[in-house]
Amino acid sequence: MAELLKRTHMCGTLTAANVDEEVVLNGWVAKQRSLGGLIFADLRDKTGIVQITFDDTIPEEVFKLAESLRSEYVIGVKGIVKERSAKNPNLPTGEIEVFAKELVLYSESETPPIYIKDDDNVDDNLRLKYRYLDLRKLKMQENLKFRHKVTKVARDYFDENGFMEVETPILIKSTPEGARDYLVPSRVNPGSFYALPQSPQLFKQLLMVSGCDRYMQIAKCFRDEDLRADRQPEFTQIDLEMSFVDQDDVIAMQEGFLKRVFKDCLNVDIQTPFPRIPYDEAMERYGSDKPDTRFGFELKSLNEVVKDTEFKVFADALAGGGDVRGICIDGGSPKFSRKDIDKLTDRTKAYGAKGVVWLRVEEGEYKSSVNKFFDQDQLAEIAKVFDAKVGDLILIVADKAKVVFDSLGFLRRHIADLLGLLDDTQFNLLWVTEFPMFEKDDETGELKAMHHPFTHPKEEDIPLLDTEPEKVKADAYDIVLNGVELGGGSIRIHERDLQAKMFKALNLTEEECQEKFGFLLDAFKYGAPPHGGLAYGLDRLVMLLCGQHSIREIIAFPKNQNAQCMVCEAPGTVEDDQLEELGIALR
Repeated sequence: MAELLKRTHMCGTLTAANVDEEVVLNGWVAKQRSLGGLIFADLRDKTGIVQITFDDTIPEEVFKLAESLRSEYVIGVKGIVKERSAKNPNLPTGEIEVFAKELVLYSESETPPIYIKDDDNVDDNLRLKYRYLDLRKLKMQENLKFRHKVTKVARDYFDENGFMEVETPILIKSTPEGARDYLVPSRVNPGSFYALPQSPQLFKQLLMVSGCDRYMQIAKCFRDEDLRADRQPEFTQIDLEMSFVDQDDVIAMQEGFLKRVFKDCLNVDIQTPFPRIPYDEAMERYGSDKPDTRFGFELKSLNEVVKDTEFKVFADALAGGGDVRGICIDGGSPKFSRKDIDKLTDRTKAYGAKGVVWLRVEEGEYKSSVNKFFDQDQLAEIAKVFDAKVGDLILIVADKAKVVFDSLGFLRRHIADLLGLLDDTQFNLLWVTEFPMFEKDDETGELKAMHHPFTHPKEEDIPLLDTEPEKVKADAYDIVLNGVELGGGSIRIHERDLQAKMFKALNLTEEECQEKFGFLLDAFKYGAPPHGGLAYGLDRLVMLLCGQHSIREIIAFPKNQNAQCMVCEAPGTVEDDQLEELGIALR
């Protein structure tokens, strides 16, 4: 075994202040260049890269070993820090180099299947397969370091504010609500299964019943659902719960946390309190319950203006209780050709829209895809709703309200992105409040909880639970950053009779309630405090603060889009005797 040179410094920490010091460095060779009597090796560790120089003043065997170095060899070096004659302004350590006296080769490396550099532009699946190599990139090391810092700030802040970190179980009972559970068979209880938690919700409420008062956890959660750029089958939450609080208390605590995160991790001062937008207003203005307020293009209703139209698309939408709404793109007319608008229309089909009506405001006239159904005066009335000026482009969708909101909500943000209006250095934080308590299931038409069945209704709406549950507003709140939900929470139901009303509105029988949530309901018999909380998606929070566009960039070993771990090739098959021991047979 090679002698271990005990490290004195990290590669990226050396500066001109270290000139003439003897240092010991360990790391990976990024590249080696030989110029006859001089050999240069760039040595890399997680802090950065520094140039190592070998000249003919060192022992011959050390020089020969330096000649043999190749990319990704792992070495140790002892040497003297010197000022570089040809400085490299693009390298943080570019003012100095280390003249080697000793060199130890710890291990050799085959040619890596991917380049170890930030701009390699390699296929994502190859990156995930060789993730341990991908993580050597300085960019990836910085992402992991940033994630660590955010997590540490969370632990420090909530500890200072009286929260206690408590671990909740990973093997729990399946209570299918929302996404599918991951199931784990029990060997000692044949035919029975655990579930992996989609969140620690019920257990953190039990902790409030226990008198824990303030709880936090960096919690692993699992959902067996289709993946997107910001979704993973296993993800991490900053999970929180507080006793004897109302919505204002929870929000104030979270605003203090986010202010601390932005200051400590980005050196950005954010202003508090954040704006609060009721759910209905968010949908009306932005077509989304997670509005991006960095730009305009707000939705406007055209229902009154077109209520007497004979244009079938608008008339049918209004007759069916739907909506006609639009957005105005400032100066958008010359920027979007007819072909561009056709592409935008195709994109909205994913949100249920059957088409998009366009209207261009030009000098002295209006041009539209519905010119044959509307005269110039009628088109002028539509343009007036938006205060549209020459050069503006109006896009209109008519359909069921949900389709209209979803389609225009997508269009306004997508177009802002195309126009370069999404500034990642601008942080618009806001709260969305007063969510509906219930929403209709698309398949069954029955009511289901928009958040979860333990969310407390607004006090003034409680009487409506028995008569008009669809009108009930929830004491719920989501924190949104630049059009992305960072986290969500609510004040919880702690009264048994109110919880029973909630279950009744959801058409759950007493037997179903007891089967799914009996242990929580039983706990409420023994004195439950008013309580509420919130959970952040840690992965998503770090992704946004790092300016990344996929949470895979800030997770050490993420799954791919097929929920596979490319490193260890999970999920995989198991031996027949393992299945037999669990009492499981595969069809």
